[in-house]
Amino acid sequence: MSLLFTDIALTSDALFALLGALLVAMSLVSVFTARHLIRRLLAVNILSSAVFLLLVLTARTADGIDPIPHALVLTGIVVSVSTTAVVLALYLRRYRREPPC
Repeated sequence: MSLLFTDIALTSDALFALLGALLVAMSLVSVFTARHLIRRLLAVNILSSAVFLLLVLTARTADGIDPIPHALVLTGIVVSVSTTAVVLALYLRRYRREPPC
């Protein structure tokens, strides 16, 4: 019995969908189980990246490429970077006020 998957032909779309689903599952587990704020923030960033991957994957249509999901991803990247910067600034302010023991 071979462990190689020679009978299964994964297309690039199926591989990206599988990767996106795996990233979503891993980041949701980390969001709900992590106690540290920075780890939760990283998990939310990975979750948003997985959603961006799935959005770009769904942008392909029979007629070509739909530009709306790509515009949503670009807007989401800007919002994600801005949110990450604000959360890190708030965390730094809290850390300076109340350093951990």
